[in-house]
Amino acid sequence: MEISEILNEWGEERELYFNAIAPPIMQTSNFAFKKVEDLRNAFEDEMSAYLYSRGINPTVDILRKKLAALDGAEDCLVFNSGAAAVFAGVLANVKSGDHVICVRNPYSWSKRLFAVILPRFGVTTTFIDGTEMKNFEEALQPNTTFIFLESPNSWTYEIQDLQAVAALAKSRGITTFIDNTYCTPLYQRPIEMGIDLCMQTATKYIGGHSDTLGGLITGSKEMIKKIFDSEFLTIGSGIQPFNAWLLIRGLRTFQARIERITKTTGQVLQFLKSHPRVEHVLFPLDESFPQYELAKRQMKGACGLLTFSLKNGTMESITTFCESLRHITMAVSWGGHESLVIPRCAGIKPGHFKAGKPEHQHIRLYIGLEDADYLMKDLEQALSNV
Repeated sequence: MEISEILNEWGEERELYFNAIAPPIMQTSNFAFKKVEDLRNAFEDEMSAYLYSRGINPTVDILRKKLAALDGAEDCLVFNSGAAAVFAGVLANVKSGDHVICVRNPYSWSKRLFAVILPRFGVTTTFIDGTEMKNFEEALQPNTTFIFLESPNSWTYEIQDLQAVAALAKSRGITTFIDNTYCTPLYQRPIEMGIDLCMQTATKYIGGHSDTLGGLITGSKEMIKKIFDSEFLTIGSGIQPFNAWLLIRGLRTFQARIERITKTTGQVLQFLKSHPRVEHVLFPLDESFPQYELAKRQMKGACGLLTFSLKNGTMESITTFCESLRHITMAVSWGGHESLVIPRCAGIKPGHFKAGKPEHQHIRLYIGLEDADYLMKDLEQALSNV
């Protein structure tokens, strides 16, 4: 199926809502039945009928169909945040006594799930450097049931060989789960590489306007039904109709935004690499990136997130640079219309900052929809103050 059809037509049945071009927001908590038998069937399988919007809702259904098609998956669930999607997807697939393998340095709330919450229920996790396949093999235990991937991650962009990990997991009956937020399905399709469950934070590129939160999981109908029947309904973390409608709206311009962001990112990347006050730049599809060849093999693109450091960077010089920016906003998250910056040292107490640790000097830059020259002028004047 072509991307244009998915974004503009798939899942939409306009004749059911007065031939409106934009789908309606079905802002209802519950749905009526005329026959007891129909209500009984809905109780027995809430995924098969509209019963209560905590479960299935018509507006959310349109979004689910589009997102599943984008990932090349059979089905999809949409949550009110990416963290909620990770929480439900993992809990549905682990039990007390299980062992999990997780790549090191995943998204902070994913890490907290594995390091703090799951140990309270008898689930152990081994964090590994996922850039080497041997580390997955060496971390395997007889009770390993789940592998959590994030490829690339959103700070230093380490990549895992997804096909190799999927093959290893399938040979042992292990479920694989990936956070694919960085690439989006336009630039990486893990389901086609054998990964079982694919997650994105829809807050980022899917929404695209920094005005709503969302998260999603795609996979086989069997896998999605398993999550829906237990964790999804029990936790009650499904997305609301209005937020789903905002994400549908975001999808209309999804491809166009990604293409513009990608082009601008390439220009800003070259500017930073050649700047005398910049020490180093990290970007998965730059030839200097340690895993460049693997990135080229399994990623079609790398969107708008990169990390760089200043020459002889200190807490003071990094702070001066970030506070000197006039048009690039300092904020968390990424994927919206506006360019953003966040220094790693914002999460480090001044007394704990170590200039000798490269990660302490990292400055993450997200490239939005502004003109490249506009952004480079802002970066230039801020760098001149360092």
